[in-house]
Amino acid sequence: MDKPVVSPPVSLSVQRWYNQEQVARGNVLFQTNCASCHMPDASGTPDWKKPGADGKYPPPPLNGAAHTWHHPLSVLRRTVQRGGIPLGGTMPSFADILNNKQINDILAWVQTHWSDEIYRVWHERNAQAGKPMQPSKKG
Repeated sequence: MDKPVVSPPVSLSVQRWYNQEQVARGNVLFQTNCASCHMPDASGTPDWKKPGADGKYPPPPLNGAAHTWHHPLSVLRRTVQRGGIPLGGTMPSFADILNNKQINDILAWVQTHWSDEIYRVWHERNAQAGKPMQPSKKG
């Protein structure tokens, strides 16, 4: 009787694209520019799916509990740059406040709040969008 072929276990973890220097800078930038709306821990507004009286959506969680991880990095960057008003929210544009490096640092900090599984799925979606991320060697 033939022995079954056993494949080696496949690692589900994916090396993240950012480094700890980016995360540290991103934390400071997030607390300064984003925490007043998205909360210091990126937990957002509890009723983020429900429009307010003004018809606008409140700040969503960025910690993996909402839809942020559904979007490729290019969309996340564009949302920070252009703001959320075109998407039905109230987030202002940060194009005149944050440069691309600072936006990347904030997104790195945000992604530290995502579980390995959420990050893995995001990484696959991001790659399918044509923008695979390489781990950063320098901040």
